Amino acid sequence: MLLSVEIILLAIALGLLIPCTFLGLECLAALLSERAQRSTLKTDLADLGNSAAPDVKTAVLVPAHNEAASIEKTLETLLPQVAAPESIVVIADNCTDDTAAIARQYGVTVIERQDSQRWGKGYALDYGLQHLEANPPEVVILVDADCSVAQGTIDRIARLAKFSDRPIQATYLMEQPANPGSKEIISTLAVTVKNLVRPYGLLKLGFPCLLTGSGMAFPWQVIRLVSLANSKATDDIQLGIDLALAGHPPLYCPQGQVMGRLMGQASAKRQRSRWEHVHLETLLTQTPRLIRAAIAQRRYELLALTLELCIPPLSLLVVLWLAATGSALLTTFLGASWLPLLILGAAGLIIAASILGAWAKFSRAEIPATALLAMPFYLLWKIPLYFAFLIRPQTMWRKTERDPEPDKAQTDERAIVDTGSHYSKS
Repeated sequence: MLLSVEIILLAIALGLLIPCTFLGLECLAALLSERAQRSTLKTDLADLGNSAAPDVKTAVLVPAHNEAASIEKTLETLLPQVAAPESIVVIADNCTDDTAAIARQYGVTVIERQDSQRWGKGYALDYGLQHLEANPPEVVILVDADCSVAQGTIDRIARLAKFSDRPIQATYLMEQPANPGSKEIISTLAVTVKNLVRPYGLLKLGFPCLLTGSGMAFPWQVIRLVSLANSKATDDIQLGIDLALAGHPPLYCPQGQVMGRLMGQASAKRQRSRWEHVHLETLLTQTPRLIRAAIAQRRYELLALTLELCIPPLSLLVVLWLAATGSALLTTFLGASWLPLLILGAAGLIIAASILGAWAKFSRAEIPATALLAMPFYLLWKIPLYFAFLIRPQTMWRKTERDPEPDKAQTDERAIVDTGSHYSKS
């Protein structure tokens, strides 16, 4: 009996060591870069902001559902970055507020969509792409309606998308709410590690990244390889995986930055649930697919993308490590081998070094060292989110606050052909 438990623990320890090692590798690559400063990150590919280069014909799609409170700020950051206001297309998706009217005041293109049976971000974006079909741009950029876009971002990611013929992901960070508590502060650090430190490390290693949801640029012919018409919350990560398998792996562009916002205490749990349930669902369903394709196509970048996807949310990774380490410690005292405990110890050191290193290099100015003491309480707050994934995972695109949910949102059960993807066309 003890031998069987020892074998299981050894398998668990090795299973945790793999994502921990890759996490440490990408964080180390970011930390060792002399230019890896949050305010001065540069791309290594080219000076894509060169004004002598030809302009890129660009359209910016902004899906919006009841965003009257935030759409003005988003448009005000976008308008100085486009050649004409009409190139910004706001998709007012099943809105019951003044989102469309407010957007029209800025001279942008506004299209309205009402369909209670097909409700979600994927459907909204697909509607926007259909609108562009008659006069398609060279590059399509997707920005959420509650984000602020740093100046120069649109031009930089558009040029990089055209130059590389690949999807581009800008840095997508979160602005803390007013008077943030310890949960919001730690959550900000987690987002920084996930959306800045790790993608930058992947860029330095020559690997693709995952898409993170806003501030994404796509060559027109690339985005039309897939269909976005679905209501799943896995859109962004899944989209990046599908395009990588089609030969267009996403590339991180640290020159661009988009700022979203963390919600207050009442809404943060729902927001985090959606993000992390999305990641877990995609991890479970797409990892085998990526591994098969990496072997069949002999593409190392797909293997790197697989390893990146296999890193669970950091809080879950720590919870799993604590549970495994506690079990290994108990069985060791009962006479089992020390090997699982030693492996888990190494994994724990990698996790700690990665998080602390990322904080010291990228977040020390915004997050005081004393705030890190709240991490144990943050983990306790997150545990119910993971149990909820086992019972009722969130797989619909829902706004985190302000909007009432539709009475009976329906999930599109489109047939899946060839790849098994939510996006692949028939």
